[in-house]
Amino acid sequence: MNPLKTSCIVQISRHESNYPARLNDLFDPPAVLYIDGDIELLKLPMIAIVGSRAASPGGLQNAAFFAQGLARAGALVISGLARGIDGAAHRGALDIALNSPTLAVCGTGLDLVYPPEHQVLANQIRQRGLLVSEFALGVGPKAFHFPKRNRLIAALALGVVVIEAANRSGSLITARLALEMGREVFAVPSQINNPLAKGCHYLIQQGAKLVCTPEEVLEELYILKKPHLNDCKKGF
Repeated sequence: MNPLKTSCIVQISRHESNYPARLNDLFDPPAVLYIDGDIELLKLPMIAIVGSRAASPGGLQNAAFFAQGLARAGALVISGLARGIDGAAHRGALDIALNSPTLAVCGTGLDLVYPPEHQVLANQIRQRGLLVSEFALGVGPKAFHFPKRNRLIAALALGVVVIEAANRSGSLITARLALEMGREVFAVPSQINNPLAKGCHYLIQQGAKLVCTPEEVLEELYILKKPHLNDCKKGF
């Protein structure tokens, strides 16, 4: 793990006005959050993108595609700074052409970067977006930290987009937590013989919304206006 600069890290407690109200939907909201970056971004509508750490090239492309489309519409893309889909989503939102922010919820203290190869990415997020954690400075990664991180992602987001997930994965945990809190869950389908599609197909069978474009997510969350029937007829 590599250290981050700590000069911009601030601490907010649950009773403060800038504490994200959506976290109060959790049965165990963190008493304290550590923030590194632009705290005003916590006011934006957030949409999570999560998925496999061992993602396929197509999955990584889909993550970037969805992140760019969501960010272009003004949503704050949120993920967990992990390898694979998380990293691709953050990078997609940070695309130079968009100059948009992203939010990473971390499973360590904010003075540490995990995985270590995301040092540059974490610095970019800190400079243009924000890093969030409930773990104090100096706290390293532990297996039980990541389910705790996932619940924050689910609570902060208006909806969760799952891209490539195995049947038993942290992404499905995030999706389940999101459903329990009344958030929308979206799943991107893939080839039926792709083992990383099994989790997404399972979610679709359980009622998650099948989506193929960012616009479908935005319309469902009313961030984009749904087209009126008469508007559709004009194109015929």
